[in-house]
Amino acid sequence: MENNLCRETQGRGLPKVPSLVQHISNVKKSSSFKESEKKGQGDEQEHSVSINMPSNCEEVRLHDTVRVSYSGETDLNSNGAPIFSSESKPRMPSQSMPNGSLQPEAASSENFTNHESIKRLNDRRTKFFKTWYGKLEAKLSILHGRVHTQSVEDDNNLSNTENPLPVDLFVKALEDPHLQTPKKSSEEMVHPQDKQWPFLLRFPISSFGICLGVSSQAILWKALATSPSTEFLHITPKINFVLWLISVAVVATIFAMYLFKIILYFEAVRREYHHAVRVNFFFAPWISLLFLGLGVPSSFAKELHHAVWYILMIPLFFLMLKIYGQWMFGGKRKLSKVANPTNMLAIVGNFVGALLGASMGLREGPIFFLTLGLAHYMVIFVTLSQMLPTNKTIPRDLHPVFFLLVAPPSVASLALAKIQGSFHLESRIFYFTSMFLYLTLAVRVNLFRGLKFSISWWAYTFPMTAAAIATINYTNQVTNVVTQALSVILSLISTFVVTTVLVSTVVHAFVLRDLFPNDLAIATSERKQKTHKKRFPLGFGSHGHAKKTENYLKFVNSDKNDLV
Repeated sequence: MENNLCRETQGRGLPKVPSLVQHISNVKKSSSFKESEKKGQGDEQEHSVSINMPSNCEEVRLHDTVRVSYSGETDLNSNGAPIFSSESKPRMPSQSMPNGSLQPEAASSENFTNHESIKRLNDRRTKFFKTWYGKLEAKLSILHGRVHTQSVEDDNNLSNTENPLPVDLFVKALEDPHLQTPKKSSEEMVHPQDKQWPFLLRFPISSFGICLGVSSQAILWKALATSPSTEFLHITPKINFVLWLISVAVVATIFAMYLFKIILYFEAVRREYHHAVRVNFFFAPWISLLFLGLGVPSSFAKELHHAVWYILMIPLFFLMLKIYGQWMFGGKRKLSKVANPTNMLAIVGNFVGALLGASMGLREGPIFFLTLGLAHYMVIFVTLSQMLPTNKTIPRDLHPVFFLLVAPPSVASLALAKIQGSFHLESRIFYFTSMFLYLTLAVRVNLFRGLKFSISWWAYTFPMTAAAIATINYTNQVTNVVTQALSVILSLISTFVVTTVLVSTVVHAFVLRDLFPNDLAIATSERKQKTHKKRFPLGFGSHGHAKKTENYLKFVNSDKNDLV
């Protein structure tokens, strides 16, 4: 019968019947012979499967066959054979057959072009993320029986979806410990939003940006008054003296406020330290003190003692040791995940310290911090230029921090010029880099347009002032009408921006009183609160509310990753 079927098939030019069909026909013959011998046995009973052969070879279609999974619970007919129907669905996605049930050539001769998993591989929704090796590996896995197809209902649901996005597939493919992809989790509020929190709890570490903006103006006007290239302006040193006194008052006030916050709400400070953006502002207090040292008027102190530089740089060095180590070995705080423009604050402290040390006559210490800053600046600059699409982006309200990209190369050029004694090639390389970044940000008006005023606007001030000071020092080396005009223009822009932001800060702080809203960055958690611990109410206006808030914050996870 099989030989006749094969000859007839070959004669008509139709596809050859697979060996699996030939093998089944042989099994059918031998099953009738064994059936009579096994009827007399006790409770043990073996079941045979009867398969209807097609009457015509044209009816043989591998993609029209029905896969049937057989188990001991299958219904049997009166003859002891299992009952199957074409409409019944298998109970298991796949089930291995007994050894020896198929010939070796049977599996290899089957055509898998119409397999359901192959169809899924050709799905247009996932084709964008495939590589040649990925396609080959998926096909090989199907040939080895390691890929299970989904149910027909799931395939119908996928086909009925309009324009599905492969975001989940992409994120799942990128879930690697080295990539540090962010995990989605629901956040819950610690403090109620309908009430205003205590002032110190709302006072952020980013307020030290005010100190950076005001104290840098004292350095700018000192450079305008003492530089040979700007003598034609006839700037009096008294402006530098007044601005320096204002800077000292601002720095002392903000230092005192945050010191009280550390005493009363230490847990809130700790949460700011674990914040991806706020942690970089912990460098700002020390940088502002270095600015005061650079902008000190000549009438007040002609030369600072070397001990001042060591007192300021030692705590800054230990902070660098902690933060820079986390960027490389910190797990969730690796630079590939937490990189953002505010990281430049952690870098610029090296250059400011090197500039102050070189101004005092020191040599090796400034070179050490200059080298440390240059090495890490290159890494951060490249990381920010090649951010992964899965990294969390900066919110729109924090777009002013992009101007912090201008600060490190500007101050680095000043530090190199001070160490070398002149604005040589190395200093000019970093200066031109800062000018290009300045121009790149200045032409992108849409990036900063329509932003509501906040404390983050102070990120405009310090980088613009640093670029103006670097231009003045470059003009001392290359003196002409163009460089002198550029020095004056950048200085006026810097002064105008600082004045505008300062006036806006005073208005929003004392008139509108909306400068410091509820600090949501320290009031959210990625984990649910533990129910077995006692929760304390905020107790606004009651005795001991600071202690209650302190205890309340301790029950919340401090590893906040959102860039808010």
